[in-house]
Amino acid sequence: MTAKKKYILVINPISGDLDKSEISEQTIAFAQNLNIEIVIYETSGKDDESKINALFQEIKPERILIAGGDGTIKMVGEALENEDVVFGIIPAGSANGLAIDLNLPTVLEENIKVALQNDYIEIDMVEINKKKSLHLSDIGLNALLVKNYENGSIRGKLGYALKVVPTLNESEEPFETIIEFEGKKITCEAQMIVIANSQKYGTGVTINPYGLINDGKFEIIVIKSVDFLTIGKIVTGNVSDETEEVTTYSTNEAIITTSRKISFQIDGEYFGEEDRLEISILPSQMKIAVV
Repeated sequence: MTAKKKYILVINPISGDLDKSEISEQTIAFAQNLNIEIVIYETSGKDDESKINALFQEIKPERILIAGGDGTIKMVGEALENEDVVFGIIPAGSANGLAIDLNLPTVLEENIKVALQNDYIEIDMVEINKKKSLHLSDIGLNALLVKNYENGSIRGKLGYALKVVPTLNESEEPFETIIEFEGKKITCEAQMIVIANSQKYGTGVTINPYGLINDGKFEIIVIKSVDFLTIGKIVTGNVSDETEEVTTYSTNEAIITTSRKISFQIDGEYFGEEDRLEISILPSQMKIAVV
């Protein structure tokens, strides 16, 4: 009998406020039919990267399954950035923007099948001030919304929606910004600037309709003014139309400076305030199993 393969399943037990027992049980059962043993690692928030790397070196699996949100995926990707391994995504977080962007199934059983199958693509990442972004980061009003959401007690779309009005009440005037890329220097005012490696926020909203996660470029989307309607669309609708209020630039390197420190988030995680962003593309960083 052929020796069993071993795959690692990384589970974030608190992401998305979901019970992960069904995920582990179904994954183990499905893998058993493929003669694959699942080794489970639960994140604790303490030294996870080095522990995951040590487990990887011990087992040397050809595939890592990740049950969590975008933050968990990014953390595991960074832990194993120098390894040749395929990542299978089982979305189970508050923000599942990468899974949405890759059109992964929403039914758990189908998702596990995809995570264990052979088809994959190599996706880019974006480096911003030495931090890595999988899909969407921004400065301005949405980052402030993320900050307020993190400080709230309700998760999911409802949690975001409940923070819209307080965020608008707290928001300041537009900030002046200088965007430098490909020898160009653009000066403008904005209330929000998105650095997009893909198309959609975790809420499913398309912000960058022409963006591709594996084209060696990222987009800078400048939103000059944001009112209740616009931020409502970020939560529940669509702000993809290029208008006088929205301008998009595509590049592989850029520097963004702002006239004052502005709220900043990466992939749904708040990172304080910044007034300078140094941005570059990191091509073909992760192999992700896809449909």
